Amino acid sequence: MSVFNDINHTTEKASQIGERYIRASHQYFRLKIFQQLSLSLSLVAKILAVGSLLFAGLVFLSIAGALELGYMYNSHSIGFLLVGLIYVVISIIIYLMRAKLNSYIIKKVGHKFFN
Repeated sequence: MSVFNDINHTTEKASQIGERYIRASHQYFRLKIFQQLSLSLSLVAKILAVGSLLFAGLVFLSIAGALELGYMYNSHSIGFLLVGLIYVVISIIIYLMRAKLNSYIIKKVGHKFFN
């Protein structure tokens, strides 16, 4: 009879340890999801705040640059055309370097996500 009691006791103990492990794992994953979610939301908020201010500054700088180029060439159309062409060239350069940009982003995000 004592062998059966020992087996029963060991089984109950293993079952309790398993249940504690599952509860702890569940809590850990909930905290990990919360951490990743809060990091992602704060990153999006920062990007929106800084990006919108940079965009407004870029618009004003572009208009000022186009007007100044227009005064230089005595034609506002040419000034705005040159500023537009500058943006097209920058866009093409970024497009050609997109693979490097993607790998850089994946490395940065992967480091934060998996740690």
